[in-house]
Amino acid sequence: MATVDELDSAIVALLQHDARQTNRDLAAAVGIAPSTCLERVRALRERGVITGFHAEVSLPALNRHVQAFLHVQIRPLSRQVIEGFKAYVTTLPEVLSVFVVAGGDDFLVHVAVPSVDALHALLMDKFTKRREIVGFRSSIIYQHARNQVVQPLDQ
Repeated sequence: MATVDELDSAIVALLQHDARQTNRDLAAAVGIAPSTCLERVRALRERGVITGFHAEVSLPALNRHVQAFLHVQIRPLSRQVIEGFKAYVTTLPEVLSVFVVAGGDDFLVHVAVPSVDALHALLMDKFTKRREIVGFRSSIIYQHARNQVVQPLDQ
Protein backbone atom coordinates (compact mmCIF):
# COMPACT_ATOMS: atom_id res chain seq x y z
CA MET A 1 0.00 0.00 0.00
CA ALA A 2 1.36 3.40 -0.96
CA THR A 3 2.11 5.59 2.04
CA VAL A 4 2.54 9.32 1.94
CA ASP A 5 4.53 11.60 4.21
CA GLU A 6 3.52 15.12 5.28
CA LEU A 7 5.08 16.72 2.20
CA ASP A 8 3.35 14.29 -0.15
CA SER A 9 0.05 14.93 1.67
CA ALA A 10 0.47 18.69 1.24
CA ILE A 11 1.21 18.30 -2.48
CA VAL A 12 -1.79 16.01 -2.98
CA ALA A 13 -4.10 18.40 -1.08
CA LEU A 14 -2.97 21.40 -3.13
CA LEU A 15 -3.38 19.49 -6.40
CA GLN A 16 -6.89 18.44 -5.37
CA HIS A 17 -7.76 22.12 -4.84
CA ASP A 18 -6.21 23.16 -8.16
CA ALA A 19 -4.56 20.63 -10.45
CA ARG A 20 -3.88 23.34 -13.05
CA GLN A 21 -1.40 25.28 -10.93
CA THR A 22 2.15 25.39 -12.20
CA ASN A 23 4.83 23.21 -10.72
CA ARG A 24 6.66 26.38 -9.65
CA ASP A 25 3.59 27.62 -7.71
CA LEU A 26 3.05 24.20 -6.17
CA ALA A 27 6.70 24.01 -5.09
CA ALA A 28 6.53 27.48 -3.55
CA ALA A 29 3.35 26.61 -1.66
CA VAL A 30 4.99 23.61 0.03
CA GLY A 31 8.41 25.25 0.39
CA ILE A 32 10.56 23.04 -1.83
CA ALA A 33 12.53 23.47 -5.06
CA PRO A 34 10.57 23.07 -8.31
CA SER A 35 12.75 20.12 -9.35
CA THR A 36 12.04 18.36 -6.04
CA CYS A 37 8.33 19.07 -6.41
CA LEU A 38 8.27 17.70 -9.95
CA GLU A 39 10.01 14.53 -8.78
CA ARG A 40 7.58 14.16 -5.86
CA VAL A 41 4.54 14.51 -8.15
CA ARG A 42 6.05 12.04 -10.60
CA ALA A 43 6.67 9.54 -7.77
CA LEU A 44 3.10 10.01 -6.46
CA ARG A 45 1.76 9.15 -9.92
CA GLU A 46 4.06 6.13 -10.30
CA ARG A 47 3.03 4.81 -6.87
CA GLY A 48 -0.65 5.17 -7.76
CA VAL A 49 -1.43 7.84 -5.16
CA ILE A 50 -2.35 10.32 -7.90
CA THR A 51 -4.38 8.44 -10.50
CA GLY A 52 -5.26 11.30 -12.85
CA PHE A 53 -6.26 14.91 -13.31
CA HIS A 54 -9.86 15.69 -14.19
CA ALA A 55 -12.09 18.58 -15.12
CA GLU A 56 -15.03 19.27 -12.81
CA VAL A 57 -18.16 19.83 -14.90
CA SER A 58 -21.60 21.25 -14.20
CA LEU A 59 -24.22 18.55 -14.70
CA PRO A 60 -27.04 21.07 -15.40
CA ALA A 61 -24.86 22.68 -18.07
CA LEU A 62 -24.82 19.26 -19.77
CA ASN A 63 -28.62 18.94 -19.55
CA ARG A 64 -28.46 16.59 -16.57
CA HIS A 65 -30.78 18.33 -14.14
CA VAL A 66 -31.95 15.23 -12.23
CA GLN A 67 -29.63 12.88 -10.36
CA ALA A 68 -30.65 9.61 -8.76
CA PHE A 69 -29.28 6.50 -7.12
CA LEU A 70 -30.60 3.25 -8.56
CA HIS A 71 -30.58 0.39 -6.06
CA VAL A 72 -30.37 -2.83 -8.07
CA GLN A 73 -30.70 -6.49 -7.13
CA ILE A 74 -29.51 -9.16 -9.56
CA ARG A 75 -29.67 -12.96 -9.69
CA PRO A 76 -28.00 -15.35 -9.85
CA LEU A 77 -25.18 -13.87 -7.84
CA SER A 78 -22.08 -14.97 -9.65
CA ARG A 79 -18.91 -13.26 -10.78
CA GLN A 80 -19.97 -13.60 -14.42
CA VAL A 81 -23.39 -12.01 -13.85
CA ILE A 82 -21.96 -9.23 -11.67
CA GLU A 83 -19.22 -8.39 -14.18
CA GLY A 84 -21.65 -8.58 -17.11
CA PHE A 85 -24.14 -6.22 -15.50
CA LYS A 86 -21.38 -3.84 -14.44
CA ALA A 87 -20.03 -3.81 -18.00
CA TYR A 88 -23.52 -3.10 -19.36
CA VAL A 89 -24.39 -0.19 -17.06
CA THR A 90 -21.02 1.52 -17.53
CA THR A 91 -21.82 1.83 -21.25
CA LEU A 92 -25.01 3.81 -20.57
CA PRO A 93 -24.45 7.56 -21.09
CA GLU A 94 -26.75 8.42 -18.17
CA VAL A 95 -24.52 6.56 -15.68
CA LEU A 96 -21.96 8.51 -13.66
CA SER A 97 -20.78 5.81 -11.24
CA VAL A 98 -21.39 2.16 -10.47
CA PHE A 99 -20.83 0.59 -7.06
CA VAL A 100 -20.95 -3.13 -6.30
CA VAL A 101 -22.23 -3.26 -2.72
CA ALA A 102 -23.08 -5.69 0.07
CA GLY A 103 -26.41 -5.83 1.82
CA GLY A 104 -29.93 -5.89 0.43
CA ASP A 105 -28.85 -4.43 -2.91
CA ASP A 106 -26.11 -5.67 -5.19
CA PHE A 107 -25.45 -2.43 -7.08
CA LEU A 108 -25.79 1.26 -6.47
CA VAL A 109 -25.84 3.16 -9.76
CA HIS A 110 -25.50 6.96 -9.81
CA VAL A 111 -27.22 8.50 -12.84
CA ALA A 112 -27.83 12.02 -14.12
CA VAL A 113 -30.60 12.68 -16.65
CA PRO A 114 -32.47 15.68 -18.07
CA SER A 115 -35.77 15.08 -16.21
CA VAL A 116 -37.83 12.73 -14.08
CA ASP A 117 -39.47 11.52 -17.30
CA ALA A 118 -36.01 10.68 -18.66
CA LEU A 119 -35.25 8.76 -15.45
CA HIS A 120 -38.47 6.80 -15.89
CA ALA A 121 -37.58 6.06 -19.53
CA LEU A 122 -34.09 4.89 -18.50
CA LEU A 123 -35.59 2.47 -15.98
CA MET A 124 -38.29 1.19 -18.32
CA ASP A 125 -36.17 0.94 -21.47
CA LYS A 126 -32.77 -0.10 -20.17
CA PHE A 127 -33.33 -1.82 -16.83
CA THR A 128 -36.60 -3.76 -17.08
CA LYS A 129 -35.33 -5.66 -20.13
CA ARG A 130 -32.32 -7.06 -18.26
CA ARG A 131 -33.05 -10.66 -17.24
CA GLU A 132 -30.57 -10.67 -14.35
CA ILE A 133 -32.34 -7.78 -12.58
CA VAL A 134 -34.84 -9.09 -10.03
CA GLY A 135 -35.59 -5.73 -8.48
CA PHE A 136 -34.66 -2.07 -8.46
CA ARG A 137 -35.73 1.18 -6.91
CA SER A 138 -34.65 4.77 -7.39
CA SER A 139 -33.84 7.58 -4.99
CA ILE A 140 -33.85 11.11 -6.39
CA ILE A 141 -30.93 13.21 -5.21
CA TYR A 142 -32.02 16.69 -4.12
CA GLN A 143 -28.57 18.02 -3.29
CA HIS A 144 -25.04 16.71 -3.62
CA ALA A 145 -21.89 17.81 -1.83
CA ARG A 146 -18.52 16.13 -1.68
CA ASN A 147 -15.18 16.73 -0.06
CA GLN A 148 -12.90 18.36 -2.60
CA VAL A 149 -9.80 17.14 -0.78
CA VAL A 150 -9.32 13.53 0.29
CA GLN A 151 -6.74 13.21 3.05
CA PRO A 152 -5.01 10.07 4.32
CA LEU A 153 -6.39 8.57 7.51
CA ASP A 154 -4.34 7.32 10.43
CA GLN A 155 -4.58 3.62 11.04
